Amino acid sequence: MKRIAILGSTGSIGKQTIDVVRQHPDRFCVDLVSARSSADLLIEQALEMKAGKAVICDESLYGKVRDALSGSGTEAYCGMDALCDLVTDPEIDTVVASMVGFSGLRPTLSAIGAGKTIALANKETLVAAGSVVMEAARRKGVDIYPVDSEHSAIFQCLQAAGPNRLEKIHLTASGGPFRTWPREEIARAGKDAALKHPNWNMGAKITIDSATMMNKGFEVIEAKWLFSTEAIHVVVHPESVIHSMVEFIDGSVLAQLGCPDMREPIQLALSYPERLPLNNRKIDFASLGALTFHEPDYGKFPCLSLAFEAMARGGNVPAALNAANEAAVAAYLSGRIGFYDISGIAADCMAKVPFIAEPSLEDIFGTDAEIRKRAEEMTW
Repeated sequence: MKRIAILGSTGSIGKQTIDVVRQHPDRFCVDLVSARSSADLLIEQALEMKAGKAVICDESLYGKVRDALSGSGTEAYCGMDALCDLVTDPEIDTVVASMVGFSGLRPTLSAIGAGKTIALANKETLVAAGSVVMEAARRKGVDIYPVDSEHSAIFQCLQAAGPNRLEKIHLTASGGPFRTWPREEIARAGKDAALKHPNWNMGAKITIDSATMMNKGFEVIEAKWLFSTEAIHVVVHPESVIHSMVEFIDGSVLAQLGCPDMREPIQLALSYPERLPLNNRKIDFASLGALTFHEPDYGKFPCLSLAFEAMARGGNVPAALNAANEAAVAAYLSGRIGFYDISGIAADCMAKVPFIAEPSLEDIFGTDAEIRKRAEEMTW
């Protein structure tokens, strides 16, 4: 029985992780659930999963959670400090890091420091602090299994390849809701249009990141740290059947295919190296039809270019890009700025961040605070 902590259990990945646990109650149990402010769902999850601990990060909601769980066997806690402490519990085996944004960095590092296996869905952790996180994992001998469908695909291809080194990663992208829109229409698009992803059901922030293709750019940076390469090519694949591909020195390419369902990579990250049955839709190749590919339009999606630039510059620049993007996306969702203001704010903040070539964790937090403040000021 593997005991799991889910950081961000009320979000899209967290809810699908709980569904995986439902399908395998003999293999997995949930020891800890956490949420930023979704108190009602957190309470429901804690009771259903019989979790030992439930953490609400919004301290104003602690009383509600505590009272609802009183006598249930689930202990209620509040705040980020409590969460960082609780993930180090010796009874926890695997931590599913699925909190949204930069907020996931601290508890993920706490879990790594305690030697926990990490199922990583929070890409911002590696975008902002890849060198710090990977060095901490190396020191503690911690396995980090990717949950993003693209990185899980790359991981699976590399396992199949054995000792052969990759030559290039082909990272697939759906293209998001604006793939076929002209630039002038995208410029006028409001959040309702941007939130209509054609293939995936995700939270608001990551869905906007998909619409700008910043999400794909962040995945490029994440892949650099997970697979120790910058030889990464993004290709738009609207059907989202091939989740990514790995090319080898002889030109051979291995691909991982599956229906768009995040439960597949979640379950593999929890059960690896074993594959378990999953109640999901399977590919029907006879009715699949054509699979199509094309280059991304960097003119329509400048955020993707910014991410490649941030990876090339390195240091604390990716942390600055992440902070600016989080602030700008929040402003876009609240209607304060337009779609292309997101990339404009990100570019300005990247250009003006004081560069630190080898940032410490303190430097990363400092960069995040400084750039977040600058970006927020630009949205008012």
